[in-house]
Amino acid sequence: MTAQVEVLDLVARMKAAECAFVLATVVRTVSVTAAKAGAKAIIAADGTIVAGWIGGGCAKGAVLKAAREALADGEPRMVSVQPENLLAELGVSAGESRDGIRFASNMCPSKGTMDIFVEPVLPHPSLVVLGASPVALSLAAQARVLGYHITLAAPAADLAAQPDADTIIDGYRLGELNDAKRFVVVSTQGKGDEAALRAAVATKADYHAFVGSRRKMASLRAKLIAEGASAAAIDDFKAPAGLDLGAITPEEIAMSILAEITRERRRGQRAANQSASRE
Repeated sequence: MTAQVEVLDLVARMKAAECAFVLATVVRTVSVTAAKAGAKAIIAADGTIVAGWIGGGCAKGAVLKAAREALADGEPRMVSVQPENLLAELGVSAGESRDGIRFASNMCPSKGTMDIFVEPVLPHPSLVVLGASPVALSLAAQARVLGYHITLAAPAADLAAQPDADTIIDGYRLGELNDAKRFVVVSTQGKGDEAALRAAVATKADYHAFVGSRRKMASLRAKLIAEGASAAAIDDFKAPAGLDLGAITPEEIAMSILAEITRERRRGQRAANQSASRE
């Protein structure tokens, strides 16, 4: 098995395991370089190269920096490592970006040029739905179409049919969840509200929401705080969940929640893309 095949095999396994990583690929070389076009490396979320090779220190620092940035914003980028005299001919400085390319200086004696494509591979965003209500089930089904990893937690006795979810938990003890950008929605709607909300409060997420009225949330808030829950954590919940679209049916309410989650998920990305397009 060649090194490149081993890298691609590990890519498949890391994707299946919902791991965040970067795939760096040398797409062009000029003059003498240690790695040649087609060379690949996998960079883990902690910044270590776990498989493959894209050359020595001449390119490594610039690629690892680009990898960290790519994992942070989810956007791929191109890195061009060139000797200083060629950068000067192009009128760019090391660290500068132009037309979507980040330039770096090659200080090695070889004085070669390498262009490396840095591609982040992120786990599917995680949607954790607590409850077996019609809104909960519709939310899980609609989110699957948008590429979310769905965890649905509810007492098995409350589920009339198999829900459309990747992971199904009997009850509200969530345990270990996949490591991804996470969104949590409590949609018990009268059955196990307090237990589900307690579990959701203890779950780290980029978005917390409760399907119910402000009055109901205020009542549950008082109960949980009396039990010792963090008021700040509870106040982080959006209640009622979803954008105000005038939704009435469970499907419409689920859609309004997904719209709100999408807005939160994409926050800042549009501005970043517009800024990159102007460079």
